[in-house]
Amino acid sequence: MPEQQNIEYKTSWRDEHLKWICGKKWEELPVEGVTIADFDRETIDTFLRKARMKERIPAEALKLDTLSLLKKLGLMAPAGQFSQAALLLFGKHLGRVSITASFKIGRFGKSNQDLLFHDMIETNIFSMADSVIELLDRKYLIRPVSYSGLQRLEPLEYPEEALREAICNAIIHRDYSSTYTFLRVFDDRLHLWNPGCLPEELKIDALKENHSSYPRNRNIANIFYKAGYIESWGRGINRIVEACVEAGLPEPLMVEEQGGFSIVFYKNRYTREFIASQGLSKKLEMVMFYILEHGRISNIEYQQLAAISKRTASRDLQLLIGMELIQKSGTTGKGTFYTFLYKR
Repeated sequence: MPEQQNIEYKTSWRDEHLKWICGKKWEELPVEGVTIADFDRETIDTFLRKARMKERIPAEALKLDTLSLLKKLGLMAPAGQFSQAALLLFGKHLGRVSITASFKIGRFGKSNQDLLFHDMIETNIFSMADSVIELLDRKYLIRPVSYSGLQRLEPLEYPEEALREAICNAIIHRDYSSTYTFLRVFDDRLHLWNPGCLPEELKIDALKENHSSYPRNRNIANIFYKAGYIESWGRGINRIVEACVEAGLPEPLMVEEQGGFSIVFYKNRYTREFIASQGLSKKLEMVMFYILEHGRISNIEYQQLAAISKRTASRDLQLLIGMELIQKSGTTGKGTFYTFLYKR
């Protein structure tokens, strides 16, 4: 009889455990065979320092051992196993959770087929954003030198705030049951793609408007929030766009493609030196320099600027379009204007 009761007890526990699993997201599922030794305490201590600095955890949390802290953070299953999110965030080996949880970076030439060199970031995901930024700074991007009075300025080619926000978003919102996150660096652009489309509640057009936050991985997002890496107001995309515009760069392109989300940062290639190097006629250079100064040009503005007919102006503008230097925007007639073309 006791043996029968024991069997019934085990069956009941298993049924309850299966019910719990069925109602959970991928990040919340338990990982078998994990012990405290599988966690990197140095990363955990870094998280605690950052979270305490932001006052998003109580002071007593600094004294907690690893097991107690992970329980407090909701990173354990009821039966005592560690969740996949726990291992992703603070584990020593990403492969214990997913062999594709890494972050791939590649430097390309003129096309996606022209791979020059590449790296893979395989740290836990809490350390990953810092590791990606450090590698970009050291190996993939440059810091053009400029001056503000006597002050020497050396910002990255793309605003670091925007890059960090986009990289954190990719790490937090990606589908970890799918493939890698890819960061492709080209001469004139930087293309970041992570697996996992936007939630049903959000569309691309709504990202730059006021919207709520819908994290795919709530527990992972919570850790990044507590550490001050992100906010919880759904303003991440706005911050990226604002940082690019303030740096004098085009707004990034955002699109859902191939089962994931892409954001493309563009470098402003349209310098006076670039325009002068294109072998354009004086009139066509005039168009390009006008757009460089004013942001756009209309057909009638070009007519007045160059003292030419509408037909000639239309022909010249079409020639620049054919050279993939400008693009036509707006509606027909007076609403039509021309701006630089930033290739994808």
